[in-house]
Parts: sequence; structure tokens; C-alpha cells
Amino acid sequence: METKALVLDIDGTLTNSKKEVTPATKAAIRETMKKGHKVILASGRPTPGMRRYESELELAAYGGYLLSFNGARIVDCKTGDILYQRILPLSLLPGLYQFAKQNGCGLITYLGRDVISAFEPDPYVELEARINGLPIRVEKEFVSFVDFDINKCLMTADPAIAPALEKQLQEKYDSMASIYRSEPFFIEIMPQNVDKAASLEQVLPVMGVTVKNTVCCGDGFNDIPMIKYAGVGVAMGNAQAAVKEVADVITATNDEDGLVQVIEKYF
Repeated sequence: METKALVLDIDGTLTNSKKEVTPATKAAIRETMKKGHKVILASGRPTPGMRRYESELELAAYGGYLLSFNGARIVDCKTGDILYQRILPLSLLPGLYQFAKQNGCGLITYLGRDVISAFEPDPYVELEARINGLPIRVEKEFVSFVDFDINKCLMTADPAIAPALEKQLQEKYDSMASIYRSEPFFIEIMPQNVDKAASLEQVLPVMGVTVKNTVCCGDGFNDIPMIKYAGVGVAMGNAQAAVKEVADVITATNDEDGLVQVIEKYF
């Protein structure tokens, strides 16, 4: 039997609308790992924000992996080792700070288990903290405070203006960072050439898994690279239209145990 990899986005894919992993999905994933296949959680979340699901699925026991920060860090759950990491240049922070301030956006990064916010939290920053179960720490001297390595910044904006702001940021920082939306209101600022697909390309050989034996499942804009890259790219029934357009397969929604259908078919 060839070893396969099941790569799962978390929000809107692994979890249902209540941010929970259903018993049926959890059982199917564990059964997949018991057969010797690999499971990778691939999320825009910071690593601490993924630990709850790592624990629920028992990834440390079965040898799973966490691909966090949209791929800027990959952790081996069994050993705790960082297998791959990319850092965002701190020289970008003054410009990002001014852009966010001028456009009324939120701007955050992460330190340990804290969300570091440049401004008083807007509802989208509060949502990010709540989703990850992390406290918000406001640092008004944000640019000078962040003097440590960071894997990403997150800018928040109203969905009505976020596409235009995303385009402006891409034009401004094209040669210095990868910028894309993970949700209609989240603009991810990542190290250049970092996305979920680029990181999978680094870790799959370590796991002894070929691309053709990789099944990637997601629902958001930031899942598009890995869905296009995978041997089988799966869009959830609740996925953004752009995600469905590039997928090989569209499964049921995250509230209908769409992953169970995928696992039964391919694993």
C-alpha cells in the first residue's frame, strides 16, 4: 500500500459552523491514520491556535503535522520539531502600519500565545483571537515592539473594501511578500513565495509521500494553491466560488461531514 497524505484546512473544512470537529469526521480521520496514512492540518492560524485540533485528533500519537501561518511554519507533532520555517521581513512593518492606519484596518501579528494588535481591536481582530483561543495584547508602539521573528501579519478590513486593499498591497509589496485573502475580511501578509502548496512541496518528501497520493481539502481563497497542487484537490460544499472552480472534486459542506465522503472514497 502506498502512503497517502490527507491535507486539511481547519476553519470551514475540518470544523463545522460551530468550530467543532464532528464525531463522524474525527473517527474517519483517526481510521485513516491507523491505516498508516499521513494527516496534515494546513491553516492560516498561528501554531498555538491549532493545538486544540492536534489534541482532539491525537496527531502526536499518530505522527501528524501542523502547517501553520499559511505554510510559513511546519511542525512534526510527534517530535515537536520545526521542519520548515519562513520569516517575514521586519522592514515591511512601518509601511504596513501606515497603510492600515490610513485605511482604518486592523493589523496584528503573534508572539507566543498572544495576538499582538497595533490598534484597538476591530470585530475581525476579535474574531481571529476568539477562533484561536488567544488573548489580544494591544501594543500602540507596534513597529518598535515587534523586534522578533514573525511568520506573518494579518490585516483586517470590511469585506466590501478588502479586495481593493488586497490589490493595493500586492502592487506595493509584490517583490517582498505574498499577500492574499484567507477570508473576505482577512488579508494575509506572508513571506514571499509562501503558501500552503509551496510548504507541502517541502514536507511531502520528508514524509515519503508523492504529490499524486496527496488529497488536499479546503474552502477558502488561501486553499487554492494547495487544491491546484494536489493529486486530488477537494473543495467543500461551503467553499468560495473561486475554490470550487479549481477543485477536482466538490464534496458536501462542513456541516454535512463532507470530509467523511472524501476519506471513504480516497482512503
